[in-house]
Amino acid sequence: MKLEKGWTWLLLLLLSTLAVAAVVAHEKQSEADVSDVVVDDDDDDMGLDEEELKVLMAEDESEQVKETHSKSTASEKDTDSNVSFQVTYRTPVPTGDVYFAETFDDGSLDRWQLSKTVKEDADGDVAKYDGKWAVEQLKENKVPGDQGLVLKSRAKHHAISAMLDKPFVFKDEPLVIQYEVNFQDGIDCGGAYIKLLSDTGSLNLEQFHDRTPYTIMFGPDKCGEDYKLHFIFRHKNPLNRDMEEKHAKRADVDLKKFYTDKKTHLYTLLLNPDNSYELFIDQSSVSRGNLLEDMVPPVNPPKEIDDPNDSKPDDWDERAKIPDPEAVKPDDWDEDAPAKIEDPDALKPEGWLDDESEFVPDPNAEKPEDWDEEMDGEWEAPQIPNPACETAPGCGVWKRPMINNPQYKGKWKAPLVDNPNYQGVWKPRKILNPDYFEDLQPFRMTPFKALGLELWSMTSDIYFDNFIITSHKEVADRWASDSWGLKKLVASANEPGIFAQLMMAAEERPWLWVIYILTVGLPVGLLVLFCWPKKSDDDYVYKKVDPPKADVEEEEEEEEEEEEEDKGAEATEAAPAAEEAEEDAEAGGDNVEGDDDEEEEEEEEDEEEGEDESKAPGRTLEDEVGVICSTGGNDKKLTTVQSGNFSSL
Repeated sequence: MKLEKGWTWLLLLLLSTLAVAAVVAHEKQSEADVSDVVVDDDDDDMGLDEEELKVLMAEDESEQVKETHSKSTASEKDTDSNVSFQVTYRTPVPTGDVYFAETFDDGSLDRWQLSKTVKEDADGDVAKYDGKWAVEQLKENKVPGDQGLVLKSRAKHHAISAMLDKPFVFKDEPLVIQYEVNFQDGIDCGGAYIKLLSDTGSLNLEQFHDRTPYTIMFGPDKCGEDYKLHFIFRHKNPLNRDMEEKHAKRADVDLKKFYTDKKTHLYTLLLNPDNSYELFIDQSSVSRGNLLEDMVPPVNPPKEIDDPNDSKPDDWDERAKIPDPEAVKPDDWDEDAPAKIEDPDALKPEGWLDDESEFVPDPNAEKPEDWDEEMDGEWEAPQIPNPACETAPGCGVWKRPMINNPQYKGKWKAPLVDNPNYQGVWKPRKILNPDYFEDLQPFRMTPFKALGLELWSMTSDIYFDNFIITSHKEVADRWASDSWGLKKLVASANEPGIFAQLMMAAEERPWLWVIYILTVGLPVGLLVLFCWPKKSDDDYVYKKVDPPKADVEEEEEEEEEEEEEDKGAEATEAAPAAEEAEEDAEAGGDNVEGDDDEEEEEEEEDEEEGEDESKAPGRTLEDEVGVICSTGGNDKKLTTVQSGNFSSL
């Protein structure tokens, strides 16, 4: 019993541990940790050279001035009463060399240019870039003092762009692109990607449209149930100078939650000079690859291609199997035999009503008062099931049921055999690809000098913030810790309680209800099992078990014989002893003590005999109970009482 209880408690502990682990994992997924977004403060870890360090020191001095100004500005603003978790926010400042950085915290779009053109090859009234933009705070989980760029219109074309501080040239430094997106009202169909506009010499931001040359397109996009994270770059063909889009493979994770949870997410692209790339969401890698191996279509065309002038000969036989030309249809093969025939062994059930129809006119139906026989025809009562058929096996004309025809074989076909003239599947011959080239450095793309958003969306209030373009991943991480990290903290602090999260999780994954029920119900059941009052031993009635009779009877016979012999001997010895006792009694009872000693010895002998009998096989305490009764004086009596019968006492 103790072993069973131990296993039970071990099972309870295991289930409780699993439930707690599931809850903790769910919390860790939704909660934020500041250490996830904090980067080491030492500048030596950033891999900056001496010139960049000098620039960084100068920027630190300017940062102190900006911090003083931001503090004075923040003191003038009232604390947002709608924010349940207050944080101290300061506009982030890049800690290294950057090509572009934008926070929108000043509330203006001075450096941004709205497009004043229309989409190419489209009607001007339909394809105008008249979508509205605004600089606002987040609707939920807002950080006081933090603002972002918001796409305000739905079912409109939007286009806005800004120049970089300096053009980015693809040489020996990596490229890091990072920004934040929040689908505040979800997203039905639309994108939130950015374009890095190529430095073509004729770039005009007022004429920014869908055909404006770009070098890289990166960011989320969704339509229907297709959730994407774009990474597209335009590659220049070294032979004909044409530009062709190359698309990265799809992300390795399910992207749906990033579009539906209404949280601010951080999107990062890292592109290295060795042609490797990696995509991050919330600083977690979701896809990685190589520009030479993981792009569609490939950067480099194949060396050989099918000859477009080659054609299959007329006598080329691609049939691996053909009908046997020597096969002949058997004489007994009947192609006209039906597939189904009537069952010849079927018998009409007894009680079948041949003269009754399955349906009869409704006797309770009445012709409508507005029925016009000239227009509606002769009125007939609607048909109802025949009441007489309810208790009968059937009504109407009985027909034999149909069964499969054992003689049916279908249309005869000759069996297939190997084709002796089989030549294999024809393929055109290969020739050298006249358009072949080999570009081993696709990283060296066209330089770009502007960042633009050219979007169409069926959902409004898409939030963008904290754009940064740099050559150092550490700079982007530090930027994220000062901006997106605070948003993450606020969102985590405003998360619903653990029970609300469990209910929300169960709505998305109904199988969690089984774990919840086991976690709650099993402990309750075990408590009832172990803590419920047990019945005392007095409440149980033990059933007497009869000992084996054969052995007991033999032993009883032997004991009776011995007792008879002992009694005979005792009777012989007791006669003179009784006479002496009478004489002693007459003399004044001088031998009373001696008699008492003899009685005690006899009682001890009887007790030893009782113990021996209790140890005998098949005997129990209940089977035989010895009660010794003394009547006083010289009289002694030994009474044996069977179990359950004490009347003789």
